Amino acid sequence: MRPARLARLLVLSLAALTLGVGVTAGSAHAAAPVPVQGADFSACPALSELPEGADPGDWRCEAMTAVGHLTLGRIGQSLDKGMAITFAEGTVNGEFRQVFGAMTAAPVRVRGTWLEITPRYAGYFDFQSNDQRRGELNLKFGISGPAVPSGCSIGTDADPVRLVLKETAASTVVSQDPLVVAFGVADNRFTAPRTSGCGRLGPVLDAVLRMPSPAGANSLALDARAGLRGYGEAGAAGSSVSGLISGISR
Repeated sequence: MRPARLARLLVLSLAALTLGVGVTAGSAHAAAPVPVQGADFSACPALSELPEGADPGDWRCEAMTAVGHLTLGRIGQSLDKGMAITFAEGTVNGEFRQVFGAMTAAPVRVRGTWLEITPRYAGYFDFQSNDQRRGELNLKFGISGPAVPSGCSIGTDADPVRLVLKETAASTVVSQDPLVVAFGVADNRFTAPRTSGCGRLGPVLDAVLRMPSPAGANSLALDARAGLRGYGEAGAAGSSVSGLISGISR
């Protein structure tokens, strides 16, 4: 198919989108519930990946799954297939440290189009919570579909979508064995850059998806569950650190 014809078809398909923007944090609760059981610790950082001098007894892995709702420019989409993030946290000589494990997410079809977007890790996270926010996470959103080149995305490692996640629901224990906690987070103030790596379709995608997208036109709201497992003795869940799961005894 010729690029000009492909572009016209893309415009006709995406121009039909009449999706709203500015979705509130409560939108996450319309998504499918996150399973409580079966926390997957297989992607936890290995002991050899912890910082030099780390005492395994002071470290734990958190395996988080989440569903929610994403508004990104003209895209308004439930993330009902969920995403998963694993990371390790602990202390070395009294200093809080973190090690990223992995992030996985299923592609999500953009309503009214043949496009799919996939949230992906973009090289930075900080899940040490404080009074201002619950954590920070850089993402990029891969775009796929017929004739869309590999590597097409909204955001890159160098120019990511930078999330500053704030609490929308306090942590509550939903399972003791294994220890699993539930919480809610959201960000509705982030910006989104124009598309990258999309070749000739880049300007077309930018136009119909309204990229770049300013603060106030985007939001991400998540309902999450996190399983906790210590690196020390079997069954240990804790240390005295304060990470993404605040308010839970360690």
